[in-house]
Amino acid sequence: MHDDVPAYGLWSLVIINSAIFIFFAFSFFKPQTKRDWRSFGAFSAFLVALFTEMYGFPLTIYLLSGWLQSRFPGVDWFSHDAGHLLEEMFGWRANPHFGPFHLLSFAFIGGGFILISAGWKVLYEAQRHQTLATTGAYAYVRHPQYVGFVLVMFGFLLQWPTLLTLAMFPVLVFMYVRLARAEERESLAEFGSDYERYMRDVPGFIPRLGGPKSSHAGQG
Repeated sequence: MHDDVPAYGLWSLVIINSAIFIFFAFSFFKPQTKRDWRSFGAFSAFLVALFTEMYGFPLTIYLLSGWLQSRFPGVDWFSHDAGHLLEEMFGWRANPHFGPFHLLSFAFIGGGFILISAGWKVLYEAQRHQTLATTGAYAYVRHPQYVGFVLVMFGFLLQWPTLLTLAMFPVLVFMYVRLARAEERESLAEFGSDYERYMRDVPGFIPRLGGPKSSHAGQG
C-alpha cells in the first residue's frame, strides 16, 4: 500500500468483506436445520476473525513481530502486504497477490464454494423426494459440503494465516467430522441397509483416486 493509506484500522473493510463472504457462503449452503446453522455459524466466525486481522488489527503480526523482524529484517511487517506471511517468509515479495500461495488459495477457495453449491443442489432434490442423494458430488464423498467448508478455510489460511484462524481450523474440522457422524447415525436410522451399502462404497471425506465406486449417496 502507499504510505498515505493506512495498512490497518480499516474496520469498514472488515465489515464489508465479512458480510460479502458470509452472504456468499449462505447463498451456496442455504442452512435450514439447527445443525446447518451451527456449522455455518462456525464458518462465519472464522471469516470474521480472518478479516479482522486482515484489515482491522494485525494481532498475529504484533505477537510475532520480534521474531519476524529478527529472521526477516528487510520486511516492513506492519505494511498490509506483509500480512501475506507465507509469501513474505518464502521470499515472494514483489507482489504477494500474485505469489504461488495466494494463487493456490484461490483454487482452494473457489473449489470449496463450488463443492458446497454442487452438494446442496443434489441434497435438496433428494430431501424433496425423501430419498438418498445419488448423483453429483455425493457419488464421490459422503459429506461434500463439509469438505467444501474445509477447503475454503484452508485456502484462506494459505492466503492470510493468523494465529487465531490457525487455532480455529482444527477445531472446526473436528466439529464438522462430529456433525457428519451425527448425520450418518440419522441416515442409518432412516435408510438402514441402503445407507450401510453407501458407506461401504463411498468414502466420507476424501474421494477415491479411481472415481466413485457406486452411485449411492448420502446426507450432509
